[in-house]
Amino acid sequence: MKSEKISDAVVRRLPVYLRFLNELSRREVPTVSSQELGQKLDLNPAQIRKDLAYFGDFGRKGIGYDVAYLIEKIQQILNLDQQINVALVGAGNLGHALSNYNAYLKDNMKIVAVFDASPAKIGTQINNITIQPIEELTETVREKNVRIGIITVPDFEAQRVADQLVAAGIGAILNFAPTILKVPPEVRIHAADFTTDLLSLAYYLDNGNGKEQPVHES
Repeated sequence: MKSEKISDAVVRRLPVYLRFLNELSRREVPTVSSQELGQKLDLNPAQIRKDLAYFGDFGRKGIGYDVAYLIEKIQQILNLDQQINVALVGAGNLGHALSNYNAYLKDNMKIVAVFDASPAKIGTQINNITIQPIEELTETVREKNVRIGIITVPDFEAQRVADQLVAAGIGAILNFAPTILKVPPEVRIHAADFTTDLLSLAYYLDNGNGKEQPVHES
């Protein structure tokens, strides 16, 4: 792997490659070229080759990429060659949906704990996971070696929840609350703000309806 810093854009494209490669694997396709990947993913083949070259020499000229081998390597790059436990805080409608989707995730990344502050929800189950009181978060995170937290609470509660996750030792957070959270620099945080994405779509209604183009910068 190259020693230079890998951009967020490159890292965000790796799961896209992995998802398509898994599809090819299910169809028992043994090899794929960057040209084929580019056509299916609407990406520049040269960009795909450049992205993968940051991490090693995985392709063979005239043949392309061995699908099974590239899946293995991308999983290693993304730390998905090990089980990563996830905790979700906020068992509302969105929290329920994400927890139910958990059943379709592969074994290397699983929501293993769900927390909520509502007494009416505590003790009930979502997809065979018992909802726990928020007071049990720290102990559970450490006991189950949880490394990623998902926040699906209202915006006014999100920072407090983030603080608790960080204090418990979480290394990364996916935040669905419509607010900007402050965390230490060693904690990675990604925002998934549906409201902002939806509102921004309104701009394109009278300014051209073309689809959003993939990000090609490295």
